Amino acid sequence: MNFLTLLQASSGQSGSGWMSIAMIVLIFVVMYFFMIRPQQKKQKELNQFRASLKKGDKIVTVGGIYGVVSEVRDDKLVVEIDSNVKILVDKSAVVKDMADTQR
Repeated sequence: MNFLTLLQASSGQSGSGWMSIAMIVLIFVVMYFFMIRPQQKKQKELNQFRASLKKGDKIVTVGGIYGVVSEVRDDKLVVEIDSNVKILVDKSAVVKDMADTQR
């Protein structure tokens, strides 16, 4: 009789252990889909945008500098920020396309 009681008690405990593990896994899955995956998608889109930059694109940099791309190099851009004022900017510093706004 005591043996059956011990089996029932231990089976209840192992179910609780599996439930705890399932909850931890569920928390990681939710974190992945709500935090990690959207960030990876956003970073991928930003990398594609930077790779597709061409002469004449209106951009804004991380530092808030607005300008027009006048030359594209491997990993750098020459950006015209005013008439006859050009600066050399790393591609990773470009964050937005401002083609739809007025300069």
